[in-house]
Amino acid sequence: MPSTHAVKPHAANPFVPLETTRIAWCGLGLLLCLIGARANASAFQLIEQNASGLGNSYAGSAAIAQNASTIYYNPAGMTRLPGVNLSAGTTAIVTKFNFSNDGSTGPSNLPLGSNNGGNAGGTAFLPNFYASWQLSPDWFAGVGVGAPFGLSTDYDSNWIGRYQSTRFDIQSVNINPSLAYKVTPELSLGAGLDWLYANADYQRNVPAAGLIAKIPAGLPGLQRQLLASQLLTSPDMNARARLYGNAWGWNLGALYQATARTRIGLAYRSQIHMPLTGTTTLANIPAPFAAAMPASVDNGASVTLPDTATLSVVHDLDARWQLLADLAWTGWSRLPELKIDNGALGEDTVKLGFRNTWRIALGANYRIDGHWTLRSGVSYDQTPIPNSAMRPPALPDNDRISVALGAQYRFSQHTTLDVGYEHLFFHSRIDNGLDPAKGTVSGSFDTAADLIGVQVSYRF
Repeated sequence: MPSTHAVKPHAANPFVPLETTRIAWCGLGLLLCLIGARANASAFQLIEQNASGLGNSYAGSAAIAQNASTIYYNPAGMTRLPGVNLSAGTTAIVTKFNFSNDGSTGPSNLPLGSNNGGNAGGTAFLPNFYASWQLSPDWFAGVGVGAPFGLSTDYDSNWIGRYQSTRFDIQSVNINPSLAYKVTPELSLGAGLDWLYANADYQRNVPAAGLIAKIPAGLPGLQRQLLASQLLTSPDMNARARLYGNAWGWNLGALYQATARTRIGLAYRSQIHMPLTGTTTLANIPAPFAAAMPASVDNGASVTLPDTATLSVVHDLDARWQLLADLAWTGWSRLPELKIDNGALGEDTVKLGFRNTWRIALGANYRIDGHWTLRSGVSYDQTPIPNSAMRPPALPDNDRISVALGAQYRFSQHTTLDVGYEHLFFHSRIDNGLDPAKGTVSGSFDTAADLIGVQVSYRF
């Protein structure tokens, strides 16, 4: 169905007018204000960088090139967008993480209580904005803004797994300027730079009983016993590490029109090595130790965010039916652990043991008429977590199957509206006792995620 996504050249001038350039940059500035909202998802990596692909479960993401959001998925796709193109949208992500205890134990056999933590998920919005310009018959430029990484789990402060995590929140903003060149009528190449900003907020409880080992050996025996008894019944301390950082990466893409009906896209996004710095605070320190232990220290960490490679195919069966497919690889093994150096308070390590993953997606579009197109898709996405013993409460993720539906309404040759819905099915087990000082969390998670997205695209 070649006519479904084809865009006619601008009648007067297919290149960049000054006023539309100003509009694009105003839109970019507006989104930079909006995107500070927390991104909450059931995975560390967020593929939901537009809402127009949501209804296909992002099948064909590197080959569809239907609006300016191709800047993220494959910058070479800009060569299919003459004139000036703007695209903006948001995806509401609703997650559920309900824990059921099955044999958890506290550090040094401390009692844990019976609080399962409530729903550690929630609802948040993931906005995006893209603008592309045709500079000449063969050269195209664009910029995109989105949040490619995000995570949020928030448990009750006194839940069973509080010594491993009570809250883990990751937010990101990515600015992606890009260029594309039409080598031949069939082959296009694209490249971009990525400036990624990220911040993390990691909170957990620390048992006051852990300070027993720090009681000075020179104290009289009775005083040592009384102090130890006091620590055993003292409330937990509350540790909070906040980290911030930014770094650069890059991305490449190629788009090939193999036949009149078949288009193939290949895209690669580099790994990003990011140093992080911030502060760690320790609250509710027992009185005998309050003077000797710092309540706030500078911290530091370093993470390598994974590279990704995606192969996509889009095939038009006829004027109405279109088939889409994706095969994507993510290099998660570059992130074996998160180690936070808390200075005088020591190191805090979250062991991850991530493995590389694959994602496969299949989709179909059906064009009803010149205005309406219906979308559907299904995908299978591996988790980077190798087993239940390595699964942290902060990330109760697992392999998942997604089913999606969506629709596009074309108001005119200039304006389209896309809506999509996706449900993620997955269930996970946890048996994490990797750090004796944090206890063992054993049980299962009842997990799910629902995504609803809206995208508006406009061509000048």
